Amino acid sequence: MPFSFSAAANGFVHICGHRGHSLGAPENTLPAFAAARDLGATTCEIDTVLSRDGVIVVMHDLLVDRTTNGEGAARDLSATEIAGLDAGSWFAPQFAGTTVPNLTEALAAAHDLGLGYEVEVKEKLDLPAYTQALRVALADPADRERTMIISFDHASLKAMKAAIPGLATGGIVHERYADPVAVARAADLDQLCIDLDVFDLADAERLHEAGITIRCHAFSPNTLDLARRAGLPWEETLRTALEAGLIDMLSGDDVGWLQSFVAED
Repeated sequence: MPFSFSAAANGFVHICGHRGHSLGAPENTLPAFAAARDLGATTCEIDTVLSRDGVIVVMHDLLVDRTTNGEGAARDLSATEIAGLDAGSWFAPQFAGTTVPNLTEALAAAHDLGLGYEVEVKEKLDLPAYTQALRVALADPADRERTMIISFDHASLKAMKAAIPGLATGGIVHERYADPVAVARAADLDQLCIDLDVFDLADAERLHEAGITIRCHAFSPNTLDLARRAGLPWEETLRTALEAGLIDMLSGDDVGWLQSFVAED
């Protein structure tokens, strides 16, 4: 069965692990992706930057310091040097020796695990080189099919889509817009990625009517509890949206909780 990011096409809502199951394994690593799958995820949101030699590596930060035992900017290190870093010890001793995967390795794991990816572009300095590397990494249509390229930079997404035939793109938004369909169409987006705190049911209906899929980022059960105590209707909005079929992907750090929440509705 072809991979799809649409809940209507699949008959189910994708559970999306934010940086994999980042509560149980080092973020943006193969163990985090496997842990997400084991808890019920069908997709993962991953972050990517470019190495010195033009290889896309799976890492959130432009610097390697926070999530590895290395120092400095990813752009100043070769892909081989990045692959030699320890990306697991910072999280827990049992993950010592975990490596930073490149996008090609992550895609191979996606096929093995039956996952799709929301690949966020964190590269800031050389988007033309990133686009060229992405064209190479996604040369296989089977890889493009299970990959949605996402970013806050909608203009860059539009340029990437024009450069890579068949590329699916999703724009990240943290606020409401007067016309979200126009925002998506202006950048030729296939998806909008909307945080729960600005998720609007009427906007979601219009997006779906226009054929645009939606990933909703749902934070955590603790955050929802705090919102409930403050009188914010985020959980009610989420339940209503799921029941109405207005969410194609639900993402968050706690994959087990996401799975349980969707199963309740």
